[in-house]
Parts: sequence; C-alpha cells; structure tokens
Amino acid sequence: MDKGKREEGGWENFYLMAQKKARFGLVLSSILLSSLLFFSASPKHEYHVSVTQMQYNPAIKTFEISIRIFTDDLEKGLAADNGNKRFLIKNNDQNDPFIERYIRKNFLLTDHLKKVAALRYIGKEQEEDATWVYLEIPFQTTLDGCKLQNSILSEAFEDQVNMTNLKYTSDKKTFLFKKGQLVQSL
Repeated sequence: MDKGKREEGGWENFYLMAQKKARFGLVLSSILLSSLLFFSASPKHEYHVSVTQMQYNPAIKTFEISIRIFTDDLEKGLAADNGNKRFLIKNNDQNDPFIERYIRKNFLLTDHLKKVAALRYIGKEQEEDATWVYLEIPFQTTLDGCKLQNSILSEAFEDQVNMTNLKYTSDKKTFLFKKGQLVQSL
C-alpha cells in the first residue's frame, strides 16, 4: 500500500511540477513578448501636439505664455531648422538660443496693423517627455483685429496640432492650429 501511495504521490508531484513549468514558461513568454513590444515600438507617442496657455496679466499688461511640447518632437524640429544638427534637450543645456529663434519664427502675435508684437523668451524647462517654453508678450491694446500664428512643428509633422488656450480679461477661447490653419484671428 505504501508503494501505491508513493506512486500516486509521484504522479501528483510530476503533475504539479509540470504545471509549475508551464506557468513559468507562460510568465517567461509574457515577459519576452512585453520586452519585444516595448523595445520595438519606434515612436514614443502616436500624435504630434503642443499645448499653449496664453493668459493676459492686466497688472503688467502682458501675455504670460507657456507652451508644452513633446521633447523628442522639439528636438526633431530644431534639427530640421538647423541643418540637421543633433539636439538633446535637457535642463541647463546650451539650446536656449536655438529654441528662442525657432519659437520667434513660429509663434507670432500681430495687431490690427499687422505689426508683430515683441516677444520675450523667458526660458525652458524639460520634464519627463515634455519641454515647457515660457514667453511674455507686452500687450496694451484690444484683441480686435489681432492674429496669432502658431506653426510650431508643422513643418516637421503633417499631423501636428497646436492647441492654444487664450484667457484675456474674462474671455476664454481655445484655438486649434494645424496644416492649412496656422494663423487665426483672435
């Protein structure tokens, strides 16, 4: 009897070991598949978008502006704008002059006389996958007849969308800038 129980226990042990090996194989396969998918995914994101917050400060008569851009997209846009020079954006890097020139070329506020408003580049801040660009535009008139151009990265990506949230006095508006619609009346 003892021998039969031992043989039965032997099959149970064999069966349990087989189950453990199967589970281990499944876990290992899952890890390998996940790793393959993670490392083979070429783009970090599937869409190209920037988000701009543009808020008027009446005390100093200035628009305070922050623009959030995917860092890898901005690096590509800067490269295209600078003879395919390679850019790596980080805090405390030497890229501010390049970013400032690029933003000045692609983010323009014009008044009713089509005069481009002065733009003050404050700086940038890189965090995780995005870079924040900070600007100020002195503004002492009304929005009547004013236009905004936000063509950031539109030359680099066909599907680029630049969302701009504008708060002027008590008015709040959102504008979407994309190919064919890079300048809008405010």
